[in-house]
Amino acid sequence: MHIFVLGTGMIGTTVVTELAKYAGAETITAVDINQASIDKCLAIADNPRVIGKVAALATEGDIAEVLKGADLAIGCLPHSLSIPAIKAAISSKCHLVDLVGSHFPEKLALHEQARQAGVLIVPGCGVAPGITNFLAAQGIELLDRAKEAMLACGGIPRYPDPPLGYQVVYRLESLLGLYTKPATIIRNGEIVELVPLSDLADMTFPAPVGLCETVITDAHSTAFMLQGKVENLIERTIRYPGHWDKMRVLSELGFLDETPVSFQEMIISPKLFAEKILTPKMSGHSIEDITVLRVEVSGVKQGRQTKHTWEMIDLYDHERKITSMAKTTAIPALLISQWIVDKKITETGVIPIESLIVRERFQPFLTELSHLGIEIEYKEEIFD
Repeated sequence: MHIFVLGTGMIGTTVVTELAKYAGAETITAVDINQASIDKCLAIADNPRVIGKVAALATEGDIAEVLKGADLAIGCLPHSLSIPAIKAAISSKCHLVDLVGSHFPEKLALHEQARQAGVLIVPGCGVAPGITNFLAAQGIELLDRAKEAMLACGGIPRYPDPPLGYQVVYRLESLLGLYTKPATIIRNGEIVELVPLSDLADMTFPAPVGLCETVITDAHSTAFMLQGKVENLIERTIRYPGHWDKMRVLSELGFLDETPVSFQEMIISPKLFAEKILTPKMSGHSIEDITVLRVEVSGVKQGRQTKHTWEMIDLYDHERKITSMAKTTAIPALLISQWIVDKKITETGVIPIESLIVRERFQPFLTELSHLGIEIEYKEEIFD
């Protein structure tokens, strides 16, 4: 089985390194536009089955050319290249596990094309979207009537620095996209959109995290796939206290707008300018991070009010020398890829993880996540 990894940034490199330990991957090709990034990836993976390939990845045609001869690809590319990568995978008849979950309706519209090509496309297959999605789906499956589903996740620094108490753990472009995109949720059974950074609320976790603040952010595919199964569903993003107020001020002042403005005879994007200014402010003095996750699903089971809760507090991985965010994002994609290769998953089409890892597949997948260092605690509460 020849597997391609598209993009050799922090998460792509983690995917390559962990995938190289899997016997089912006969050859792994790490693809990037930057030779230095590939060289770094190959040095970290340190495995003869891993080869590098410099290639343009700017268009659907570029990616289709790369995927000739590939059996499966894992997409670790920017959001703007997610749909081109999916279309290229379909035309190349190559399975694709993609980390990006945005623009889900447009991706779902490609379902029949993917099915006819005999390939599986799994969008949004990381930690959030990803792990949060199938936890919520399983919680709904465990109830006779699901009323509320709350998915919360955030990558936060182990040692936060002022002024924002945050350090970049993935592309700042993707982060600001999360902050500026309307939030799709389910309310009273209907899909609705909320303005960005809505509904500030506290959330407390065990040490070393403590008190955090959350806002509602986009629920990606879960709002569409779980509609009709739960009355209300929201997703929240977690940060340390004070972060959201400061980002909301920047947003209200227009610094996160994408509409170009004229400045000293130049045309600039406020958002791109903000990225340039904010990057050093979000670098942090330590690379250590924490990924926090909580999914709560409540409703009725056998006439009794019941709540299912899953929680994860994952720290920087000193053994692997990778950030928690890289690990918890890469490993779900890695496992789904392995399950496709091993034919534990045989569906075709555009199918998100919440439709794949439920019922009989749920516990085996959690067990394999645990074996790879991702521990998720579970609690059931029944109220009389």
